[in-house]
Amino acid sequence: MMVRCSQCLYFYLFTLVGYSLGSPEYWAERSQILADESHESLGGKLKFNRGERAVNDILMTAKAQEIRAGFYDPSNFLPSRNFMAVIEDIKESSTFQMIRKMPKGALLHAHDTALTSVEFVYSNITFRDHLHICRPGAPGEILGFRFLRSPDADGTCKSQYGWENLADLRADPNKADEINAMVKNSLTMVVPNPEKQYPNVDEAWTAFMNVFDITEPLLTYYPVFEDYYYQGLTELRDDNVFYLELRSILPNLYDLDGKVYGPIDVARLYKHTTDRFVKDNPDFIGAKLIFAPVRQCTTSTLDEYLRIAEELKKELPDFVAGFDLVGQEDKGKPLIEFADKLKAVSPDIPLFLHAGETNWYGASTDENLIDAVLLNATRIGHGYAILKHPKILDIVKERGIAIEVNPISNQVLRLVDDLRNHPASYLFSRDFPVIVSADDPGLWGATGLSYDFYEAFLGIMSRSADIRALKQLALNSIKFSAMSKDEKARALCIWNEKWAAFINDSVQDHNVLFM
Repeated sequence: MMVRCSQCLYFYLFTLVGYSLGSPEYWAERSQILADESHESLGGKLKFNRGERAVNDILMTAKAQEIRAGFYDPSNFLPSRNFMAVIEDIKESSTFQMIRKMPKGALLHAHDTALTSVEFVYSNITFRDHLHICRPGAPGEILGFRFLRSPDADGTCKSQYGWENLADLRADPNKADEINAMVKNSLTMVVPNPEKQYPNVDEAWTAFMNVFDITEPLLTYYPVFEDYYYQGLTELRDDNVFYLELRSILPNLYDLDGKVYGPIDVARLYKHTTDRFVKDNPDFIGAKLIFAPVRQCTTSTLDEYLRIAEELKKELPDFVAGFDLVGQEDKGKPLIEFADKLKAVSPDIPLFLHAGETNWYGASTDENLIDAVLLNATRIGHGYAILKHPKILDIVKERGIAIEVNPISNQVLRLVDDLRNHPASYLFSRDFPVIVSADDPGLWGATGLSYDFYEAFLGIMSRSADIRALKQLALNSIKFSAMSKDEKARALCIWNEKWAAFINDSVQDHNVLFM
């Protein structure tokens, strides 16, 4: 019996191998499966326009080289490593350099005080007059910043050093290097060994929130706040992004005279600065605001947030896009606790809800995805756990609820180490309503949107995903934005012009023929 079974197995394998190597039907079926998968993926239904195929050949040659190098030596594959450890290597990537030149459309998921590069914050803001620091005087204390007329103008520094004028400290050659290093390191999560420094989600989030706590009084000084935002828009435009939807907690601002500016004042300042930037840069479409206070709040505090949201919408109806709740979902309150109140929000205030930014399954955090859908969220922030909820997947696709995928954020905050394992690979493979965003680029050494496009294109999408996938991401960013119908039509017209110019310039730069 054993002999006969072995012979049967041998015959089966021989037949299978013979079929796979010699049967035209096998290869035809295999090719058809691959073609169907490609057609069903992000961008797979787009046709190549004039010049795009030639530029795609250039892009795919660069992509193939990086993947080939990573296939033979996985340590060379940049998306498999923590972004903060490979930033400089990514800058040298031919794939990245090409993506950087592309018009990427809109950035739809970004937070206010993490939008702008740390280089600007350090080299510009920390060298301004009247800036004081509160140096840590004991273990566990963090660096403090405050713009003050004099050290005695504020009593909040409890360190043994008290408030010290930063310019005076820098003027001392014995202290300058140490002080400058301390200041710059406090503004970012970037460290030499991020995997060791941030071994899990909670450790990463603690460092993440520490940077926000440290920089808040630095960035909420009224003159700085306006300049910081204008610079953030500048960096987006330099990265070929032409529209922004900014999530803001609308923090109170202050000035040297002790005046405090509340949420409505801050929203007006955002609107004024956006208008000024658009006037200076007519090819930039503009920006809208999503009021996004912290989710770790009481129901009475939420009532106040929603009252502010209604006032904002009444005051700035075309500028205020909607409402969200932000913060670490695993530690914050689940949406179900606020569902009744959020369900009652006026339809004039769309919800753009963070949900499923977790690697848990069956917990309150991933179940936020269910509530986000039931609350008619316009878009879902992150949606990292969405594959664990197949019914929500069906609803998201049916209703066209866009998932805001933030690859680098998910990696830096330790949901995923190797981006090849990111769940968005399935969303891309099935052409779900999806956009790629940057979340908090300034905190981990990025600017704009190109880095996240690169990580998604090289690390999460299929090896065969091509320029059409990137084009579709840009088109999705317009389609799923909060712009009005007329605004979207204008944005699409401008983007098409920029895309055509990019294709033409790429053809000329690489001296290839239009195809």
